[in-house]
Amino acid sequence: MHQWRIGKRDTSHLKELENMPDKAYFGERFKDMMKPISEDQPKPVRWVGSSKEDLSSFPEEVRQRVGGALWEAQIGRKAPYAKPLKGFGDAGVLEVVDDFDGDTFRTVYTVRFAKAIYVLHAFQKKSKRGAATPKAELDLIDHRLKRAKEDYEQWSKSEKPKSR
Repeated sequence: MHQWRIGKRDTSHLKELENMPDKAYFGERFKDMMKPISEDQPKPVRWVGSSKEDLSSFPEEVRQRVGGALWEAQIGRKAPYAKPLKGFGDAGVLEVVDDFDGDTFRTVYTVRFAKAIYVLHAFQKKSKRGAATPKAELDLIDHRLKRAKEDYEQWSKSEKPKSR
C-alpha cells in the first residue's frame, strides 16, 4: 500500500507519477470520493452472443466510455453514467447509453455474479420515438442473461476460471 505525503511544498509525488502515467492522482481532497480498489485481481469480462463484435463496431469514443464502465465494474465500482436497466428487478443489470454524432449506442452488462462481469448486449438504437429500450432488445437481453447464468455456473466450477 502506498502512502501519499500531502503538503503544499511536497512534490515527491510528481516524480512517482512520471513512472506511472496510467494511474491518476487524486490527492487528499478527493479521498472521500474514492472507494478503495480491491487488492484482488479485477473480475474478468465474459461476452455473451455477439456482444463483443457488436461493441467493437461502435465509434472509438463510445467504446472507451463503455470500457470505462466495464473497468469500474471489474474492480467493484459503478460508473456514474451506468444506470440500472428497468425490467430486471434490481441494479444487477446495468446499461450504458451514449449519444454520439446523432446516434444512440447502448451496452448492457450484469454484475450479478460474484467472480465475473458479463456483457449481454451492445446495440445502436434505431428508433427515434423515445428513450425506451425496444421489447425485442429486452427479450434478447433476458435470453442472454439466462445463458450467462448457465455459463457462470459451469465456469465457476472449473478449477482455474479464465476469461474468454
